[in-house]
Amino acid sequence: MTSVVVANIGELVTFEPERPVRHGAAVVLVDGVVQWVGDDADAPPADARVDAAGGAVIPGFVDSHSHLVFAGDRAAEFEARMAGRPYAAGGIRSTVAATRAATDDELRARLAALVAQARAQGTTTLEIKSGYGLTVADEERALRLAREVTDDTTFLGAHVVPVEYADDRGAYVDLVRGEMLAACAPHARWVDVFIDSGAFTVDEARIILQAGRDAGLGLRVHAGQLAADGGVALAVELGAASVDHCTHLSSSDIDALACSDTVATLLPLVEFSTRQPYPDARRLIDAGVSVAIATDCNPGSNYSSSMPLALALAVREMGVSPLEALEAATVGGARALRRSGVGEVRVGASGGVVVLDAPSHTWLAYRVGVPLVREVVGGVR
Repeated sequence: MTSVVVANIGELVTFEPERPVRHGAAVVLVDGVVQWVGDDADAPPADARVDAAGGAVIPGFVDSHSHLVFAGDRAAEFEARMAGRPYAAGGIRSTVAATRAATDDELRARLAALVAQARAQGTTTLEIKSGYGLTVADEERALRLAREVTDDTTFLGAHVVPVEYADDRGAYVDLVRGEMLAACAPHARWVDVFIDSGAFTVDEARIILQAGRDAGLGLRVHAGQLAADGGVALAVELGAASVDHCTHLSSSDIDALACSDTVATLLPLVEFSTRQPYPDARRLIDAGVSVAIATDCNPGSNYSSSMPLALALAVREMGVSPLEALEAATVGGARALRRSGVGEVRVGASGGVVVLDAPSHTWLAYRVGVPLVREVVGGVR
């Protein structure tokens, strides 16, 4: 076993209920698991020492929504969007074509690079979805590769209807809930459906989600990205762990979320990249909704894995404080993934800690765009 003490911490954000922020603290991790938290002067000896130099230390970010198994890019789509073309879900099909044509090694290399970029920005827990294969073999491959880097893999065969099924949506829904689900479930923890006018209806989503639940998978839902489409009500009804996007919500959606255990996962980098309105995180939190912040890193609607930038946008555009945004990007993400021991700093936690080149967590929003992550210690798959 290897022990590491992170010492000389100016501000330690733990999110422990009785003391969420401490000063003059130290943390000891053994093989990546927190074994001790206390005053710096009382820190026990360890095999290695990380000097925080008076900087802030925060829990590792929990990015609970990403799409990192893909090939190609959609830079031309982004350029057109910046020139005024509205975002639509159909662009996913161009990534599907590129991903199907890529080799395992090409997909694995891109995935490794994106995971490394995320970790360098403080992300220690990642969820990764399939959804750019849309055949039995390609969806199974995506999840098999994703499982090499994370335990939180999500089957998203219901991302869009592929072109070869454009005239027979029912047959594709049957494929997703049948043969494709059977091939993918051994590599997945979750099942997800994109509910949107360019993707799947609420009725189609219900069929797929119920089949995924029967196969032993937890439920996640894409909903409310382009309109208040009924997806939030379905997610709450079925007990989904998370409903993601939530850009457009009705009052009844908010009431339903507030009375449920379903987390509203907000993806502000998507709004930044698509020029859509930002979700009203302040209204959600004040209503008692559990909120997470994630990146939705993907080649189309947001090609950024930066949790610090997502946090800063939440502060600037969504009405939350820096500490609330950090909590949503750590504790909130852990709730969205139904994970314990990540997103906080306490004895037994295994999500790692992030040492900042800054005296306070507030600087993540204050010095937006500046690489403030000095070191990442520990972390989980």
